[in-house]
Amino acid sequence: MSGHAAGGRDVSGVIALLRRLAPASLFARLSFILLAGLAAAQFLAAQLTIEERNDVNMGAMIDYIEADVRTAVALIDRLPHAERAAWLPRLARGGYRFSSATGSVGPPVSAPHSTRLMASVTRALAPGYAFSAHAVDGGPERFQVHLRLSDGQPLTIDFRPRRGLPLSARLPYMLAGQLALVALACWLAVRLAIKPLRNLAEAADALGPDLRAVRMPEQGPSEVVRAARAFNAMQRRIAAYVDERLRILAAISHDLQTPITRMRLRVDLMDESPQQQRLIEDLQQLEDLARQGIGYARAMHGLLEPARAIDPDDLLDAITLDYRDSGADVGFSSQPGEPVVTRPGALRRVVTNLVDNGLKYAGQTEIVMERSAGAVITIRVLDRGPGIPEAALEAVFAPFYRIESSRNRDTGGTGLGLAIARQLALTLGGTLTLHNRPGGGLEARLVLRALDAP
Repeated sequence: MSGHAAGGRDVSGVIALLRRLAPASLFARLSFILLAGLAAAQFLAAQLTIEERNDVNMGAMIDYIEADVRTAVALIDRLPHAERAAWLPRLARGGYRFSSATGSVGPPVSAPHSTRLMASVTRALAPGYAFSAHAVDGGPERFQVHLRLSDGQPLTIDFRPRRGLPLSARLPYMLAGQLALVALACWLAVRLAIKPLRNLAEAADALGPDLRAVRMPEQGPSEVVRAARAFNAMQRRIAAYVDERLRILAAISHDLQTPITRMRLRVDLMDESPQQQRLIEDLQQLEDLARQGIGYARAMHGLLEPARAIDPDDLLDAITLDYRDSGADVGFSSQPGEPVVTRPGALRRVVTNLVDNGLKYAGQTEIVMERSAGAVITIRVLDRGPGIPEAALEAVFAPFYRIESSRNRDTGGTGLGLAIARQLALTLGGTLTLHNRPGGGLEARLVLRALDAP
């Protein structure tokens, strides 16, 4: 049992190692699989071709050797004894040679190619000459055939069988060129296959929280067209479902304003009392909730404001002065620079929501604008309020999310201000994040890139 467990762990370890070494992208994985498979197939095909060529060459050589050995031995046997030594080198061939020495003695011939040659030699020499064959040193296929001529002189035929014909010096370059062509074909094939997936991923990423669908082109192979149509239909259905719910939210928020107004009038006619003040506060919260609900619905599915070139320094300075005129403690500092293309109305609403949030919990805020390379501006809204738990820094952007430890009847809040700010930041092509400040307080960081000019 322990052996099986150890073997299972080894297999699991190998699988885990292969997973870590595997490329991350589908493009790289498919390219590697196809290239490795085709390279292996090319190698096997080359091996098979060489083997077949060698077998054919060996068969032709065996037929040739049979006739050549028969003729050579007959010629040597008929030559005068004194002339044989001069003729032996002339009768030598690339795979064997003749010698008047007795040769070496060894084990029987057993190598596969030597055995095939021995069959040919046997047909050439039998029954005219008695001979023996022995494997000798010098290679696995080397062997010698010993016989005596009609006058009793020994004759040794030393065979050195060649496995096949020598390979061409150009073969490695030809194989490398074929492999390069195969790699290029794999790259093109995988790129064509992966392109629809890349387009699908880009279309899915473009479908942001505002649900303004980006239509995926319905072209290409039939499977791609079908997937594109299904994806476009899914986008339309999702947008329709969410749009319907947002219209319901906007309608309810709008219709609530009328009864809230009537209730407010009736409360104003009541005698002054603590109960009247509590009712006024409750109605104020209801009114804020209805107004923020309408604002959230508009931010999600309202018409995009046309982008135009503005000086963000002037816009933020004007927002700061408006707050100061109303008695709010709002500071502002910036780095002046070139105008940027953005949607000023949406930018004003984002900054206003963030400043209102800071004033609500800290009573004082500061706006800081910084410029970076590539027409990127960063707007920071800073306060020294209670901050937000680290685990909730992202959750507070969800609609109607409220942190109970920091929200109470004195601060109020509907849980929609930050959600609206995040949606508007997306329409500006930017990102909005929250960060706790060292020493206490919160930083709302809005990073914007310039939009394309209209």
